[in-house]
Amino acid sequence: MTAALSRNLLADQAAEQLRRRLAAGEWEVGAKLPGETTLAVELGVGRSTIREALRMLAGQGMLRARQGSGVFVQRTAPENDGWEGVLQREAIAAVVEVRAAIEIEAARLAAVRATEEDIATMRRALEHRAAAADAPDREFVDADTAVHRAIVTAAHNPVLAELFDTFVPRVADAMVDMIGLLGLRDRDRPTEPNADEHAALVAAIAAGDVEAAARISRAHLEAMAADLAG
Repeated sequence: MTAALSRNLLADQAAEQLRRRLAAGEWEVGAKLPGETTLAVELGVGRSTIREALRMLAGQGMLRARQGSGVFVQRTAPENDGWEGVLQREAIAAVVEVRAAIEIEAARLAAVRATEEDIATMRRALEHRAAAADAPDREFVDADTAVHRAIVTAAHNPVLAELFDTFVPRVADAMVDMIGLLGLRDRDRPTEPNADEHAALVAAIAAGDVEAAARISRAHLEAMAADLAG
């Protein structure tokens, strides 16, 4: 019993040290943590202790293990409960509402105005998004945002493009938070969520199908809002 108590105490201490390092910003959200061996050396404990400490932090919503890839930072503080969690969902939902106001109209206009060069840019962005499937959350969100930016650009409305670009930092933060909050890229889920929807949207724009482009964009964002509400 004494040995078990000692191991648990060491794991608690290791978890606390890692919590402090996360809070201090040593690893950003989406970053991959060093391996167990490296952390064990840095903290002066065994790998089994590190493994248990990482499990504790994962249980608090701070870390997420991805099979074959390692352990990634999901948040730099323990997961919020109660009203704080509700407020976080509401803040993300507000961003999704503004995305809908911009992106549905952009999809509709792009289906009318997109040039061959615009379509080629969208398809390259889709390829980059697929290539970022196993990347940290922030990198994946940046690749996802590039697809939507390409669609907004293809609308050939400078005011709409300016609105979107001004809004991008807020969108990126909200989408990273949403991935962590809803576990959209957990080990038992695809690491490239909504890939088919994005491909279908680009295909509709390329075909000049205004109604389909608007419908797919709206459905994508409404599903996102529903996930937050659920």
